[in-house]
Amino acid sequence: MESRKSLFCMNKEDYLRTVSELIRKLLEAIGENPEREGLKDTPLRVAKMYRETLKGYCEEEKPKITVFNNEEGYTEMIIDEGYFYSMCEHHMVPFFGKVFVAYIPDKKIIGISKLARIVDHFAARLQVQERLTQQIARYLWETLEPKGVAVVMHARHLCREMRGIKKLNANMTTSELLGVFKEDPKTRAEFMGTVQAKLKE
Repeated sequence: MESRKSLFCMNKEDYLRTVSELIRKLLEAIGENPEREGLKDTPLRVAKMYRETLKGYCEEEKPKITVFNNEEGYTEMIIDEGYFYSMCEHHMVPFFGKVFVAYIPDKKIIGISKLARIVDHFAARLQVQERLTQQIARYLWETLEPKGVAVVMHARHLCREMRGIKKLNANMTTSELLGVFKEDPKTRAEFMGTVQAKLKE
């Protein structure tokens, strides 16, 4: 893992040169000509794309999380809803969809935009949806020390749509519930009810 991390987080020019050459070899291996007009700049474009979509391997890219004191004593559920994109580690094609992140604060709160940045950070790696869901929830649990954290991800997997069983819109839903979201049925039902209603919109 360390050698891969070092390669990805190396000097930008060194990284682009190294990955571009690997993509060039891949094009040759599948029978393409990297010198033809449409592919001349493809190795560099792909290298730049990977540097952006897989930046979660670099600790330097981890979002700086500013935590505030919960001065008002807010104790109700906070839910952030958005979209995410990640790459399947089995076939290196995208999976993407909706994500719901919720927490019930204790002594700390976090800026709402930071929740999306945390999702993006962990999604910017080769992933499986189950692990991604857990990583987001556990990071928030450790950082905020809240009364509860809940994460639900509802995603399309192109590895199931483009190849293999080729099932269109074969969505998968995963969840990770911690603290009161796991222990209190009413809290869990309130969150899950909100998620289900949003997914039907």
